[in-house]
Amino acid sequence: MIELDDEADDAMSADEELFVHHRFLAEPGQGPLRVDKFLFNFLQKTSRNRIQKAAEVGAIRVNGQPVKSNHRVKAGEEVTVVLAQPPREFVLEAEAIDLDIIYLDDDLAVINKPAGMVVHPAIGHFTGTLVHGLLHLFQNLPGAGPDVRPGLVHRIDKDTTGLLVVARTDYALAFLAKQFADHSCEREYHALVWGNVREDRGTVTGHIGRSLQDRKVQAVFADGKHGKHAVTHYEVLERFHFATLVACRLETGRTHQIRAHMKHLGHSVVGDTIYGGDKAPHRPELPKFAQFAHRTVEMLPRQALHARLLGFEHPSRPDERLVFEAPLPDDMQAVLERFRRYAAQK
Repeated sequence: MIELDDEADDAMSADEELFVHHRFLAEPGQGPLRVDKFLFNFLQKTSRNRIQKAAEVGAIRVNGQPVKSNHRVKAGEEVTVVLAQPPREFVLEAEAIDLDIIYLDDDLAVINKPAGMVVHPAIGHFTGTLVHGLLHLFQNLPGAGPDVRPGLVHRIDKDTTGLLVVARTDYALAFLAKQFADHSCEREYHALVWGNVREDRGTVTGHIGRSLQDRKVQAVFADGKHGKHAVTHYEVLERFHFATLVACRLETGRTHQIRAHMKHLGHSVVGDTIYGGDKAPHRPELPKFAQFAHRTVEMLPRQALHARLLGFEHPSRPDERLVFEAPLPDDMQAVLERFRRYAAQK
């Protein structure tokens, strides 16, 4: 799929400004695909029901002709759709949220984020995010106002724990963002994965992009035809035969990169319901392993992934490199101890 442009009429009336125009071209080699599925895979933050409603009113066209949602798009065909512009969902208000700030100065703050905290507002998460707490603590964060991500240089998933840096000035935001863009910052995660990782250390290289089958999942495209270049370096820290604790250093920073890359290796992160980590591999040679694994996932109903180390140059003191570390959270420590006890019985 190629998005040709977001069409815009220079003479739009006030009513027409409430709609968004999209135009796509089906790529060569694409097999016939229902038009609602075709659009659902590539229109971010758009439900399939919303797309089907657009088809019902004749707002989806293939090669200029209105089609129903079950029309099959073929390679080379042009698909256009007009969707109602969603209303502005977010009114940011400061909230008194207890944040674990491990470093603070006039330029930046480093936060140790707990599991369950969303970093910035999104559909379904209008309050209680890290951003709401930052607005309570700091005045004049860069981008504050209509931006739902003031001060944010990067983010980590809701159920991933660990370190985030937040910029407090426009200069700091630009300075830090450049380091993330050119991959000169250090980011190390600890992940507990199912299975015995074969090599003591290695590198996963594979483009990461939205799955062509499920838009909620990031897939690895080894041939590079889809997604963006992604590299993860890993090193084994501890082995349990049925699971492995690994350190992962990011060379790039794609959505769900470690989770997708480890699944690609055949070692889903423990507890990761999206990438298969909520179901351990079958190990009939181990006593009562199925019950043990099920109980483990009950203990840790999230991915066992922690942003342990973060390093970067300071915006106002570029000759000074700051490196921060955060210990594993209690829930991951408890699972590790459980794994050690079980492995010792073998």
